Amino acid sequence: MSGHTTIVNHLRRTGYRVTPQRVIILEALQRQGGHMTAEDIYARVRAEHPYINRSTVYRTLDMLSKENIITVTDLGKGSVHYEMSSDEPHHHMVCQQCGKVEEVDHALLEPLQNSLLRKYKFKANIEHFAIFGLCHKCQEKLRKAR
Repeated sequence: MSGHTTIVNHLRRTGYRVTPQRVIILEALQRQGGHMTAEDIYARVRAEHPYINRSTVYRTLDMLSKENIITVTDLGKGSVHYEMSSDEPHHHMVCQQCGKVEEVDHALLEPLQNSLLRKYKFKANIEHFAIFGLCHKCQEKLRKAR
């Protein structure tokens, strides 16, 4: 779902009040264009709008997530990250050693999704997630250390 007006209309249609605080939080996410923690979002909106409190940010993020307006991903850094949902699924490889995050082409995961459905009759929600491991540089460092 994209576009400020489309999102606001969706929220109204589904019975949510479109408060100034919710709009400010939504705009902060749209401006960022990438992953942000709840604390990042709170700091960003609080800098311009000091009356917004932390619980409002968390409640709004929860509601936006339930409405599939934003995605929630655990990138293994101690807190989840939020970003605007997109029409195209995307995924991340996260190095557990250096923390480097790279995107993964969804086409690589579609066969897994199809296999799970065929073999187990399990429809996997593979829209946005992280795969943890070691990047090439960290693998090399470990090899040389041994």
